[in-house]
Amino acid sequence: MPRFSVIVPVFKVQGFLRECLDSVLEQSYTDIEVVAVDDCSPDGCGEILDEYAARDPRVRVLHLPENVGLGRARNAGMPLARGDYLLFLDSDDTLTPGALRAVADRLDETADPDVLVFDYARTYWWGGTRRNVLARVLAEAGPGTFCAAEHPEILDLLMVVWNKVYRRAFVEREGFAFPPGYYEDTPWTFPVMLSAERIAALDRICLAYRQRRQGNILSTTSRKHFDVHDQYERVFAFVGSRPELAHWRPYLRHKMGEHCLDILSKEDRLPEEDKAEFFRLTAALFREHGSGPVPPGLRVLEGGFARYRLRRQAGRAGRELGRRGRQVRRAAAARVKHGWSAVHGHRPLDPHLAVYSAFSHRGVLGDPAAVYAAARELAPHLRGVWVVRDEETAALLPPDTEHVLLDSLAYRRITARATYFVNNVNWPGSLAKRPGSVHVHTHQGTPLKYMAADLLHKPGARHGVDVPQMLRRADRWDYSLVANRHSELVWERAYPCHFASLRSGSPRNDVLVRARPEDGAAARARLGIPAGNRVVLYAPTRREYVRGGHAERLDLAAFADGLGPDHTLVVRLHPSLADGPARGTGLAELHRRGVVLDATDEPRVEDVMLASDALVTDYSALMFDYANLDRPIVLLADDWGAYAASRGAYFDITSDAPGHVARSRPELVELFASGAWQDGESERLRAGFRARFCEFDDGRAAERVVRTLMLGERPVPPATVAPLPAQAGHDVLAPS
Repeated sequence: MPRFSVIVPVFKVQGFLRECLDSVLEQSYTDIEVVAVDDCSPDGCGEILDEYAARDPRVRVLHLPENVGLGRARNAGMPLARGDYLLFLDSDDTLTPGALRAVADRLDETADPDVLVFDYARTYWWGGTRRNVLARVLAEAGPGTFCAAEHPEILDLLMVVWNKVYRRAFVEREGFAFPPGYYEDTPWTFPVMLSAERIAALDRICLAYRQRRQGNILSTTSRKHFDVHDQYERVFAFVGSRPELAHWRPYLRHKMGEHCLDILSKEDRLPEEDKAEFFRLTAALFREHGSGPVPPGLRVLEGGFARYRLRRQAGRAGRELGRRGRQVRRAAAARVKHGWSAVHGHRPLDPHLAVYSAFSHRGVLGDPAAVYAAARELAPHLRGVWVVRDEETAALLPPDTEHVLLDSLAYRRITARATYFVNNVNWPGSLAKRPGSVHVHTHQGTPLKYMAADLLHKPGARHGVDVPQMLRRADRWDYSLVANRHSELVWERAYPCHFASLRSGSPRNDVLVRARPEDGAAARARLGIPAGNRVVLYAPTRREYVRGGHAERLDLAAFADGLGPDHTLVVRLHPSLADGPARGTGLAELHRRGVVLDATDEPRVEDVMLASDALVTDYSALMFDYANLDRPIVLLADDWGAYAASRGAYFDITSDAPGHVARSRPELVELFASGAWQDGESERLRAGFRARFCEFDDGRAAERVVRTLMLGERPVPPATVAPLPAQAGHDVLAPS
């Protein structure tokens, strides 16, 4: 008996069907069966299903003699299912890699609940991806099981059949089945969720919900949307047959009203001449199934359709007035701010005022933070002010940190008079550079991939990047900080502007160069890493050849398991991936279960590096900083060709590597299993890499910047790392 029976109703989806079936059959979890129901599809779907069944015994196909519709096709497949759990997968959707393993583990963890609800992401025909906006409901459900009454927020999720798995014995005992119609999920999902005694949640994206450009019946203009009333009548009839569920009637009444008004509000759902009738049927159903207080949003159902239309028109007019009002207020505010800038722009610069920002105004971080700390110690007469993006960010600043909000009047006043500007991202275009001011650009590390003007030769990588504007903002730079000669060459090529390179080293790396054993211990304790564990940091970067930037390169659970119980796998995603679906496809759930530690949100990456014993990365610039720790580095370069072709790289990192290079995931596993990751060859490669790329990092970079650029002292050249034979050079910037 398989663990999962995946029931796939099929009708006119021959272009998507193979992708759907492959997403199931190629899962790492194999204790499954697929029950595919050919709903008399007129295209080639039947032949495709027979082809899959012929080569994989886990696939069984049922060909229906006539088209019965989605719900009844699912019904036809259920008697053939033998699995412990049922999963209904629409034939144009797909499971995400590792989804069934995650579901199976969660079922084991919660002792086989009646229903398990998992997360999904919408994938659009034009290539975009958007996670379920109510994903927090799953995260807040807790580690155990519950019923709907104990966590009613679970019913706020999309009431569809395909974001859940159902214990087959529970479904058969209750006699659940799908009715005919186009809103057939409604009279299945509400009865199931209200009847289930034990529900579990999985905060992981397990399904990609395809948003087709055409072909979705619920997104077409038709009277078929009137079916929603019949389906809610079935829900009310079910609740009426179960006295213990009677208290849910007011809730379902409100849900029905909201659902129907949502359909009515969409311009492309109902024919214009049928909207009044739809409204009247909705209002009648709302009156029929209850009384009592009516939420403000549903009070329109107490009046007629004409009143509803007037309120809709008034609402649109109000929104338009609000939009115009905001435009007027913004214009007025801009005039006021311009006035402030004009007034203060004629006042002399304050020689004791320095302004700092990092990572697009996200807080006291990176190189600017290190320079700020050094200035407070070495030049206490300088007043340091941070620019932050909003009040929420300001609330997280260290105590006694003077700050201004971006684009506020205080920001205009401060930036109009400051002498020193320190940033690792370009300042906004509205900031005018005054004569005598000193702009210090720290960058964000040593560049491997193409930057700025070099992106002009990579049209895919520069998509959405305004290179000319980037260079206009870089025209304000006076000094560019560099950690090595390679960076000096790159920045002068990528930013053809008038600035001087300061061979200072990277200020944020001072703590790595001067690291003491207790520094790592403190970071480990704060991160909750067990004492004595060896820590492997995995830091993947984004891919330009993948929309959204996230490419799943490594089975984190399997890698963590292979490392053993005396190891902790710490994962830090690229900052640009932190708010996307990357964490939802497994990382968040593995972190919750303690399989890996997700350190993506840790504000100080230096602390994460100090807490680790080794780094596994692909092409992240983090490796150049990490090399200062002189700890093992392993590269996973299984897609180096595609990455270099799409983004562009200044040299071949696989030839000039900081350690062993794994060309595949099995090679990476073998490196750690054999111990080669820390052998003599690894040490030799790392020594050459450090000599080349940590050349000016001597632990005094921040001090050097303050003394040289703010105090006007004679620059002290950095003490370079011990001269070691450099590796064979393949740098495209190196002289021939």
